[in-house]
Formats: sequence, C-alpha cells, structure tokens
Amino acid sequence: MSCHTSAFHGLLINSHPLCETPSHSLCPHLPIYSQEGMLEIDTWALRGRGDEKGAGLDLQMRHFPARRSMKSPGCTPRHTRCLIIFSLLLGLIFLSGFFHRKDKDYGIFDSHEDQTVAFLQNLKQPLLTSPTPCHAKTNVMFLKTHKTASSTVLNIMFRFAERYNLTVALPAGQLFHLGYPRIFRAHFVEDFEVIGQNYNIMCNHLRFNPSEVQKVMAPNTFYFSILRNPIPLMESSYIYFKNNVPAFRSSKDVNEFLASPTRYYHPADYRENIHARNIMWFDFGYDNNAEDDTEYTQGILEEIEQNFHLILIADYFDESMILLKHTLCWDLDDVIYFKLNSRSQDTVQTLTPESEERVKAWCSLDWKLYLHFNQSFWRRIEETIGLEVLEKEVDHLRTRQKELMETCLLEQEPVGKDHIRNKAFQPYQSGAANILGYNLRQNLDNRTLRTCQKLVIPELQYTTYLYTVQHPHKKGKELGLPLPWTSPQERMQLPNTN
Repeated sequence: MSCHTSAFHGLLINSHPLCETPSHSLCPHLPIYSQEGMLEIDTWALRGRGDEKGAGLDLQMRHFPARRSMKSPGCTPRHTRCLIIFSLLLGLIFLSGFFHRKDKDYGIFDSHEDQTVAFLQNLKQPLLTSPTPCHAKTNVMFLKTHKTASSTVLNIMFRFAERYNLTVALPAGQLFHLGYPRIFRAHFVEDFEVIGQNYNIMCNHLRFNPSEVQKVMAPNTFYFSILRNPIPLMESSYIYFKNNVPAFRSSKDVNEFLASPTRYYHPADYRENIHARNIMWFDFGYDNNAEDDTEYTQGILEEIEQNFHLILIADYFDESMILLKHTLCWDLDDVIYFKLNSRSQDTVQTLTPESEERVKAWCSLDWKLYLHFNQSFWRRIEETIGLEVLEKEVDHLRTRQKELMETCLLEQEPVGKDHIRNKAFQPYQSGAANILGYNLRQNLDNRTLRTCQKLVIPELQYTTYLYTVQHPHKKGKELGLPLPWTSPQERMQLPNTN
C-alpha cells in the first residue's frame, strides 16, 4: 500500500442548461428536452504536481434516458424567423464552447449531443474564465513550539519535503535546533551563505525572529504554528523537562510546583527555566516574564496575527490537519500521521482543580495566547470549510490513518522504549517521561516499507538523514543512534529489519 494517493478535488457542475423551459412564443414546434433528458456531468479537477502524472480535468459522465417532445417534424415556412433565431443561438452556443475549451481540457465527448449539453451548461459562466486552480503551497515555515504535538507536524513537513524534493532549512553543524533558545539568526541554517533565500521548508525548533527568518525563506512563504491548552502543556513540560529545568527539579511534583511557583522559579535561572512559564510566548520570540498588561498583550496578539497566516490547535489535532490540508492545498496523505514523541500514561500526573486555575494565572500570557487563537481557529473553519465538511474529512483522515496503522504496525499502537525492536526508531528520551515508539510489521514490500518507515522515524533521526542527503559533502550529525537509512538509494533497497 502506498502512502500517496492521487488527489481529486470535486468541482461539480450543477448548472442547468440555458432556457430550461423553452419559450414556445418563438417556435412552438422545436424539440423540447426535458430536464431528465440532460446529461449529468461530474467534473473532477485532477491536480498534477510532483510525482503525480495527471493534470487538467477528468470528466465522468452519467447518461440518462432522454425524453423528447416531438409534436411536429419541424418549423413550417411561416416560422422562418424562429429558425433564424434558433440557428444564431446554436451558433453562439458552439462558439462559446470553442473558447471555453481553450481554458479547460474536457477530453473527448461521446457524441455531438454531449458537446451541446456541456456548452449549454458552460454558458452560465463568463467566456474565457475557469475556476481558480488550487496550487499546493511548497514554501512553508512552521514555528515548532514545545510540547504541542509539533514533532508530529515536523514529520509531516519532512515527508512533504521529500515527496516534492524540496530544500529544508536544517540546523547548521551538529545542532538539531536552529539556535534555540537564542533568538533566531539566519546563519543558524546550514549553507545559508550559499543557498540564500531559496529554502522551501523550515520547521526545526527556533525562537521566532521574523526579520531573520525572512532572510532565509521566500517572500511568498506561508507561516503557521500550533498552540496547546497551557494546563496540560504545563504538566507535559514538567515531566519532559524534569531533569533540565531547575524550577521543576527542586519540586516534588507538578502540583507542588504550582502551589508556589515563585518558590522554585528564580530569575537568575531565567534561561534554564524557560519551560516553566509561558513557554509558547517565549517560542514566538517574546519575554515570557513580561507583565501581563492588557495593552501589551493585545499588541503582541495582533503582531502574531500579522506574522502568521494560520495558528493550529493541538487539542484538536485532526481538525487542525484538515484545516492545514485545505489551506495549503495539500493531499490527505500529506497530513496523515502517526503520533510521535508521545509518552506512556503511567508518567502522566493529575493536576488538581486548584493547580489548573493556578496555571492560568502563572502562565497568563500563554493562556491569553491560547484563548485568542482557539477562537480564531474555529472561526477560520466556519468561514472556509464548514463544520459539516470538517466532520466528514476528519472521519476520512482517521479511516486512512487506521488503514496505514493496520498495514504498518506490529502492535497497532506505540510501545514503550524498552519494547522498540529496531533502535533506529528509538525516540530521544527526556526527563521522567517514557517516550513511545513503534515496531513495524515483517515482510512488507519495499514501497510499503518506505512509507511506513517515514511515518514512524523520530525527529532526530529524520533530521540527521535529511542533513546527509542535502549536504553530502559535510560531516554528518553525530546522533549516537543508528539510522534506518543514510541515503535515498539505501532506503530504496533496505530490507525490513523489524
């Protein structure tokens, strides 16, 4: 089973023929075509890009029995005026169809009548115009925020870059992030001095700095990011960064920390403690210890709106992927995912109701950020996709995801670090978390195996591999873990080692 399928976007022509009810005052004896006698034409736009071969339009035509009213063999001589008008009308119909075919590739019709029906329907649209085509956006910058399902989004971005042979702005040298937690600078990108503003994809961790990012990415780049409810975000950060953040390390559990955060959070440890307060605000490039002033926060929210075309919500991840698919004009398989960098449930701590309220106060900047863009997220859906279509497409995504999981995975779900058989798919472990991974099925054919491997490969391994491919003459990143493949050729020939 291939991960990639041909993408069709429905463009259904529902317009009725011109003059559904013909005027009998002009020619009472002309043949009358009933509505049931018309051809029903479903037109599907086939988007041709990348490795897909199709382009133009593919017509599917369903024929229905035509009933005609033929009360007279034709017009009598006294109806000459009627015949002239009908002939002129028929000429205009064919002429408009000729010009319209220049803009659309309608293929070959089965009969002269088929052409007439198509031209009649097309008269309802202006001459020499066609629906605006949907072109996939290939210059995309994703601000990878922390503990927001962003590793899963990064995997989606890397797969898209590979599929269309795009250039990724990867961290220079041995780094796996773009200078984080320092504010981003263009020279943090490998070969920026050589490649310049010609990168297509940017998605590794960085602290956002728009002027420097714009030096790397093209002017028509699409910018998006993802946010998460600060309450579960705080709990996740506490577990994941428990051994690295002084404020977390010196407290017993997340509830004890939140009971008196200033007892553990010291300004002198500012850089080490960034994950303990307003981490999303920090990732967007702002001061996570700033005073929560209404005028200040409103100004920042407006600035983020100006810098980013779309903000997704991790708490509604499937809905976010459908909105992303529509906005970027991508295929469903482009946003299919297996959840990455998740942890086992036995490491999850339960926040008390009091702790939940304290998160809103302690991380008030993140809370306002989340509330603001959660509203804009749902407003965007209602204005573009609609809730009914969203629900259907989410079902399609989950069905496709289930199909791939049944095809690819041995256990149909992620497993603990000690149960991952192939260490090339072992995710990085941090803090008190048990980061889960996957085992693939045995005896998958090469094409299916490559698809499955790309869905489960952890972030650090994928970054290392892409770096080797894009910069073959540079020293590779020293990961300390084996790679599933080190070159595209090797990946093409790799046997299943799971």
